[in-house]
Amino acid sequence: MLKKRSLQDCHALYELMMHPDVYPFVRQKASSYEEFLFITKQTIEAEERGEIISRTICDEWGDPIGTINLFDVQDGAGFLGTWLGKPYHGKGYNQQAKDAFFDELFYELTIETIYMRIRKVNGRSQKAAEKLPYVTFANETRKALLHEINNGQDIYNLYEIAKDSYTLYTMRQTTDEQEQLLQA
Repeated sequence: MLKKRSLQDCHALYELMMHPDVYPFVRQKASSYEEFLFITKQTIEAEERGEIISRTICDEWGDPIGTINLFDVQDGAGFLGTWLGKPYHGKGYNQQAKDAFFDELFYELTIETIYMRIRKVNGRSQKAAEKLPYVTFANETRKALLHEINNGQDIYNLYEIAKDSYTLYTMRQTTDEQEQLLQA
């Protein structure tokens, strides 16, 4: 489902990223394939320096279909950025990718908090975030950070995923699944 970023995936990812329903919501935009290669190379180098954590999202056949990233990593926190190619919207890949990525961030790496800044005009992403039981709307609780990401404007809403909230959610899911098995 997830793999480290690679230059070999760039052609497929670039084509998917350029769709008009996807491109406006991609943080690392590129206007040409060569620029996308360069950005990907920079991303790989930034991960080696600990500034970003970036993965390619793959379908069940291992084909690249999008990316999921933790940007601006510092002090055990960072900002989530994810996009999927248009043909893969609404097929469950986004949630599968987030589950795998969050497990890696929280349980294999040293991340304690994931922030999501979602454009107020991006209703699709806001609805998706608000459906997740471990996500907290953080406009009021993280006012200084909200002001910083908005640069004095009102562009983004801020959401937070704390490791403790995510862990509690996954523990409940595991307990529910075990109970269902015992009842079967």
